[in-house]
Amino acid sequence: MKCENLDVWKRSCRLSVNIYKHFKESRDFSFKDQITRSALSIPSNIAEGFEKESSKEKIRYIEIAKGSSAELITQIYIGIEIDYIDKKTGLAWIKELNEILSMLSGLKNKHASLNP
Repeated sequence: MKCENLDVWKRSCRLSVNIYKHFKESRDFSFKDQITRSALSIPSNIAEGFEKESSKEKIRYIEIAKGSSAELITQIYIGIEIDYIDKKTGLAWIKELNEILSMLSGLKNKHASLNP
């Protein structure tokens, strides 16, 4: 299966684009770099994992994407607190990330059952 066919990949790409656009004009280059790299890491690792042959490798990259999701949630909360991100926007991103995490867990379980 190609990553482009996965809803979780599509949704994580869309979120990454939204975060990049939000921080386009930010002059805090350190925070901007960190949050955009975390956002970009999610769909990138999904894509990389789904090009791997074995379920074990796919699971490894899904786990990395899950870690990047948790990292991004943390950065969004911090961004809200330091007034870089509007609370409504940040909470919507966090809601989306929790749904993405759930989808990633489902993918992981699917591939784990293929390779017991």
